[in-house]
Amino acid sequence: MGGVRLTHIGGPTVLIEVAGWRLLTDPTFDPPGRRYHFTIGARGRKLTGPAIPAAEVLPIDAVLLSHDSHGDNLDDAGRALLPSAGVVVTTPQAAARLGGAARGLRPWESTELTAPGRPTIRVTATPGRHGFPLLRPLTGAVTGFALQGDGQDEALWISGDTVPTAGVREVADRFQVDTAILHLGAVRFPVTGPLLYSMTAREGVELCRSMRPRIVVPVHYEGWTHFREGPNDIDRAFARASQEIRDSLRRPQLGVALEV
Repeated sequence: MGGVRLTHIGGPTVLIEVAGWRLLTDPTFDPPGRRYHFTIGARGRKLTGPAIPAAEVLPIDAVLLSHDSHGDNLDDAGRALLPSAGVVVTTPQAAARLGGAARGLRPWESTELTAPGRPTIRVTATPGRHGFPLLRPLTGAVTGFALQGDGQDEALWISGDTVPTAGVREVADRFQVDTAILHLGAVRFPVTGPLLYSMTAREGVELCRSMRPRIVVPVHYEGWTHFREGPNDIDRAFARASQEIRDSLRRPQLGVALEV
């Protein structure tokens, strides 16, 4: 997975360019001001629009969709983009709802992206849990993704919306993670009090201690009202970590490509 370019478009949406491939994570392209109902009693409002409009992101070869049940991971404009993607890789539940070119993967299952004249990319689904276990019937299934070039050990890992679990920590045992795209933000809603639906910055640092990625790119911590931690919290948490972890942090400017 050498020669990767990452462009953070906003929220969880990242354009991944590598070896002629254009992959997009969790498409969110609605304008600001929209209000979203995530689950019972949990609501949020979008504060900022995408750094790059959907029309300028195309063409897209594949969408890596952590889940389809929340508007801050797949909004109306992002959903309208899906038919133009060659394939959508997501959870089995989301694939059943989306139909078409969607491929549903259970944890640790893999699929391959192939195209003439391009190297094969192996996509492996990694476990995730979007909050407290008893809330899963409401929050729905979620997945992360590990991407590997053909015959390569190193992986680019996308956590998806998750809290730390044994399955998430197992990623470090199964893959040699070179670049980690971490969904942070410490999402919390008044209706469920202190319960978190995504990782805190401190939890992200703890994960990096075992995973030891060369590059860490935090995403999904800005742009909506339901985030409880932002860029300053991320910077402080990584500043207190070891030199290796401090040096791994990259927080790219929105809309500006980062070479990793």
